[in-house]
Amino acid sequence: MRENIVLFGDSITEQSFRENGWGASLANAYSRKADVLIRGYGGYNTRWALFLLHHLFPLESSKQPLATTIFFGANDAALSGRTSERQHVPIPEYKQNLQKIVLHLKSCSPTMLIVLITPPPVCEEGRQAYAISLYGKNARELPERTNEVTGQYAKACVEIAKELGVAYINLWSKMQETDGWQKKFLWDGLHLTPDGNAVVYQEVIKVFNDAGLSADKMPYDFPHHSKVDDKNPESSFQQNVCEASL
Repeated sequence: MRENIVLFGDSITEQSFRENGWGASLANAYSRKADVLIRGYGGYNTRWALFLLHHLFPLESSKQPLATTIFFGANDAALSGRTSERQHVPIPEYKQNLQKIVLHLKSCSPTMLIVLITPPPVCEEGRQAYAISLYGKNARELPERTNEVTGQYAKACVEIAKELGVAYINLWSKMQETDGWQKKFLWDGLHLTPDGNAVVYQEVIKVFNDAGLSADKMPYDFPHHSKVDDKNPESSFQQNVCEASL
């Protein structure tokens, strides 16, 4: 039967099943081959994510995910003393939390593909414009996030991935390789536009393919309609039924 691919993260993951979202694109790519499960929690940081681990990834589960993406950091990087300081997590703790998440997933399954994704870059002008659109003259002048500080969290995420020997995507660096990334990839200075979602999708697919999890090489869960014997349809499903009972 189908394997599961879990996308674990904050609002950038939660929103990934919207139209043109990177999660929706993954689900389409793995249609009838693996189920893509969204476990995105808007506003969450790694500190709060730890409380979800045993609920979302119970050690005793008989069916562990084939692959899991871990996409946190955008909220951890909120600046202390600014409007989103309740989400702030210091970098040393952020690294420890990522380590705990990765080690838990490794305990769940030594064969699971684990992919750490860094937070995307931040466009401070875009964040300010968005705040003004919401609060007008009452919007705070000082940004609640900066690209420089977010880059420090991205670097920390990559360091943990290398230390633990898991795959990673440096989204913070990747997006800034494109001129005009601020508006091309981010609609409010933080969250992803359709083009931004496309970057995440392409990078995730690249990592999956390199790990041998290419959708093209995975079998359908049940026969393609062209393979069904219309004279004796039951025979076309016997192998699948036997495999499912193993």
